[in-house]
Amino acid sequence: MKKLLRLVLLLLPVAAAGQPDAWVDGYAIPQPGHHFSFPRDYGAHPDFRIEWWYVTGHLFAADGRRFGFQATFFRLAGPRGGGEADANFSHRQVFLAHAALTDASAGKFWHEERLNREGWDAAAAQGDLDLRNGSWSMRREGESPVALPTFALQAGIEADVALDLSLTATQPLVVFGENGVSRKGEGAAAASYYLTFPRLQVAGRLTLGTATVPVRGEAWMDHEISSSQLGRGQVGWDWVCVQLRHDPRELMLYRMRRPDGTADPVSRLQWVGADSRPVTEPFAWEVESHWTSPRSGATYPSRVRLSTRDPVSGALVSFELEPVLPDQELSNTLGGGAYWEGACRVRDPQGRDIGSAYLELTGYARALSF
Repeated sequence: MKKLLRLVLLLLPVAAAGQPDAWVDGYAIPQPGHHFSFPRDYGAHPDFRIEWWYVTGHLFAADGRRFGFQATFFRLAGPRGGGEADANFSHRQVFLAHAALTDASAGKFWHEERLNREGWDAAAAQGDLDLRNGSWSMRREGESPVALPTFALQAGIEADVALDLSLTATQPLVVFGENGVSRKGEGAAAASYYLTFPRLQVAGRLTLGTATVPVRGEAWMDHEISSSQLGRGQVGWDWVCVQLRHDPRELMLYRMRRPDGTADPVSRLQWVGADSRPVTEPFAWEVESHWTSPRSGATYPSRVRLSTRDPVSGALVSFELEPVLPDQELSNTLGGGAYWEGACRVRDPQGRDIGSAYLELTGYARALSF
């Protein structure tokens, strides 16, 4: 287990100066102008050290109950040439997974994490999306279209909570970044290929104890491929995806955070329109209140006001992100420090509920860089 935990720390290696432009420690670095091919690029990319598939969403039952969910599958590679040859148990790749469910109406939050070596109990296929970690799985369903695919997600949380969901993309894939590369720091290696389906229709069921609850809603799906996600002098990040209710557009922001709390210049806010081409705009991030975890002791932003420019009208707009539940902290004891990740309402300056968001806050319990 100690060896596994050491490999998990590779999730957030810092980009070092002087590394070659195309490779770091034997692993590939994202390159500008890369051509993606699907369904191949829905699957795993073992030439890269770090990869994750990440889904968040907002679900509603027929009686109006509101839920938020998160499922993330990580693939983490060990040092080149390391690990055993045994196909059933290998240290060459380690698979970490997180799942969480928020019941906003009941004020409950469940989460679980899993860590397994490559082999019979965990894998990420190449050539198409087919992920598993223990009994959790996510895959592209049978004959679904390549351009607007349907994904099946199954995961259990604790003893009596389970998700069984079908997610269908409603607009084409988005490639965030500039010329296909999403920069996260100054070093050449601090970058990723960042692929997103910004709006998926969700249908399925939740199991809560002995009750089965049919649900419908919307989700956001990211797939990032990298070999070194943080740059020098960064301690974590703030990330949010916003889906507007009466506007077909979405927006995504990542704010790479420095020790003094300010944003690294590589931070980006990007709007997504109907053509799935991201447009970068300046932004302001104002924390309006905080929440302190009784478990980790970390103090996180709670309500946040996000201001930016509408690329269509040119007008300045602002959104307030309000968590549906204050405590949506994941302890993350297997793969590093605790972090906050949760469902939020999106309100306009008049206080009207105009959309949904998922907010991720890392590096508050402990700095992620080293």
